[in-house]
Amino acid sequence: MTDYKSIIGHEKTIEFLKNSIAADKVSHAYIFDGEDYSGKSLLAGAFAMSLQCEAGGSEPCGECHSCKQAQTDNHPDIIWLDHEKPGSVGVDDIRKLNGNLLIKPYSGRYKIYIIREAEKMTDQAQNALLKTIEEPPEYAVIIMLTNNYESFLPTIRSRCVRVSLEPVSNDVLIKFLREQQGVNDYQARICAAFAQGNVGKALKLAQSEEFNQMKDEVLRLVKNIKRMEQFEVLSLLHNITEYKLSIYDFLDMIMVWYRDVLLFKATSDANGLIFKDELSDIRHQANESSYQGIEAILESLEKAKVRIRANVNFDLVVELLFLAMREN
Repeated sequence: MTDYKSIIGHEKTIEFLKNSIAADKVSHAYIFDGEDYSGKSLLAGAFAMSLQCEAGGSEPCGECHSCKQAQTDNHPDIIWLDHEKPGSVGVDDIRKLNGNLLIKPYSGRYKIYIIREAEKMTDQAQNALLKTIEEPPEYAVIIMLTNNYESFLPTIRSRCVRVSLEPVSNDVLIKFLREQQGVNDYQARICAAFAQGNVGKALKLAQSEEFNQMKDEVLRLVKNIKRMEQFEVLSLLHNITEYKLSIYDFLDMIMVWYRDVLLFKATSDANGLIFKDELSDIRHQANESSYQGIEAILESLEKAKVRIRANVNFDLVVELLFLAMREN
């Protein structure tokens, strides 16, 4: 568990959480809503540490017995709920939580439960939790972490404070990767752009050899699409399933390339490009393509992702995408 100082970005969220403690307006139930790897667990842990800190401030002192227990994940009154059965958080998990909440805190001011992957709660589990949220012990704080706010019943949503995590700026991500992770500037820019404000995802990508392999495959495709046969493109896209990264990641990276082409065509300025080291090929494609053509390719990439999610035949999706990229 960490404190706020170690969290990259999320300044507004941190300020909100600190202010709620300072104003003594701590809710009994929160939903921390954000993408996977976006920092929900870090923020929830820092908030819980702050609530239990013996110094009584709006952020953890890091020195008291309570903070040291929290830092080593040994605080008896900060409980992380991991569901017993894979795939869902069942009613038995929540009944156990409800029963434990009736026992007063061992040493802290609060008894805090943090539910990971709370979107996996069944309707029965949510209804069981609802009773506790409606009439909680005064010392209870329940924090639900989710990547899907809409998965909760309206009755749950209406009784919880929603804490939505906003994307971290590209500049902050790039600086973090370069200065704290030792990633070179080119790689940092690509990972930051691709992560779209998600710190954990940016770090994961920077450390992934498969991400570098995928980047090389994308560059080979976009540079040679006019000369490639359809079966070559189909084979390349089928090979993506060998990576842990998904076909959606691959299509997103192609989109980053064509956005670079569109940006350079509009501005003739290389400073804002993600694939800055590929300037010669970007300039060539910008000169050879029309605005309408580039935009048509970007639209086709979005349609391809929608069709794949809808389980449209993969080969047909690739064929339509291939034609759009070749013709434009």
